Amino acid sequence: MTAPPDGFKPAKFSSGFLDLSGPYFLRSQDQGTIVAMRILETHANYLGVAHGGVLSTFADVALSFQVHDSERPALSVVTNTLTTNFLAGAKTGDWLEAHCRIDRLGKRIAYASGEIRRGDEVILTMSGIFTILRQT
Repeated sequence: MTAPPDGFKPAKFSSGFLDLSGPYFLRSQDQGTIVAMRILETHANYLGVAHGGVLSTFADVALSFQVHDSERPALSVVTNTLTTNFLAGAKTGDWLEAHCRIDRLGKRIAYASGEIRRGDEVILTMSGIFTILRQT
């Protein structure tokens, strides 16, 4: 596997599913954290193109991480709604970056949106609504 670009570190997500669906990488920036991944053969269908479920999972991981990482201590979140719009495919070997933003963060609900890019090309737009499981 090719090393990630400079500045990206392996994500240390705790879920076994996330270990299987990744690996994912993180890079902090002023506007939040970029979540990234490289499309591997295990992510691709018989045509060598990333399965839509892989990209949808990546969208969910990236959006929910942005909400999770928005406060200290980190927030526990679950997905209520996830909307993805596929604009182009991704092939084995492609490096993808998810750029996300929090549109609204309340006490119990968060709204986030963003896009997945291959270089400068947007291949997927996404939005989600998340329940925040705050400790009371």
